[in-house]
Amino acid sequence: MEKKRLRVRSVIISDVHLGTAECKAAEVNHFLRTVRCEKLILNGDIIDGWQLKRTGQWTKAHTRFIRIILKKLEKRGTEVVYLRGNHDDILSAFLPLEFENLRVVEDYVHDSPRGRYLVLHGDVFDTVTKNFVFLAHLGDWGYRALLKLNRFYNAWRAWRGKEYWSLSKAIKARVKEAVSHVSNFEAHIADLARARGCRGVMCGHIHTAADKMLGDVHYLNSGDWVESLTAIVEHYDGTFELINFSRFVQDFPMAEEETAVELLEA
Repeated sequence: MEKKRLRVRSVIISDVHLGTAECKAAEVNHFLRTVRCEKLILNGDIIDGWQLKRTGQWTKAHTRFIRIILKKLEKRGTEVVYLRGNHDDILSAFLPLEFENLRVVEDYVHDSPRGRYLVLHGDVFDTVTKNFVFLAHLGDWGYRALLKLNRFYNAWRAWRGKEYWSLSKAIKARVKEAVSHVSNFEAHIADLARARGCRGVMCGHIHTAADKMLGDVHYLNSGDWVESLTAIVEHYDGTFELINFSRFVQDFPMAEEETAVELLEA
């Protein structure tokens, strides 16, 4: 019996942060294995080069993510577009690159049945990331510390019989809101989309999933695979949907153990 799949025109994910302990590799692997698409857009910070330079953690699940992408390229005929993020900014020196169905670019225009969408990671409109690199690294260190504290905090909550609550996400959301207010992140993104003649824009970077209108511009943010566990899918009629993994897994449940053999045979 064939496994149940979600079949869509395009999938957009960002901020997986492979190479970090907080990366939800098993979850994103399950999502990608379950989805069949014509185009997969990896919108930045897929591999966390910053952490790998320090004390990053690369596991078999992280390697399996790469295998899944390669299998989509080789056997599924999927077009893969990889956009540079700030955590994988080492790619900047080599852009653009193109290998058959794989493109690695700075930004990209996606042609949807309902119009053109500008796709970019979004860090170029973050004042701290762009102009104060040292502060960006310091902020990243602080965020990682919060994530570690969050693990202990939620272990205590589980012991008390309480549901998961993200301390780090709540704090980071307040900080990011301040950064976004100063840099006018969303306004700049929307303005650029208009200047490029696009009806919408898709980005990542700020780890806050969104699907809304900014005036006449459709703004989509794919969130992340550290805490939000979200992605954007484009259906065949050109409509976009923000997918939350907690709901996705109810319709497409994970096996108790998704072994390496299963991953290769999917």
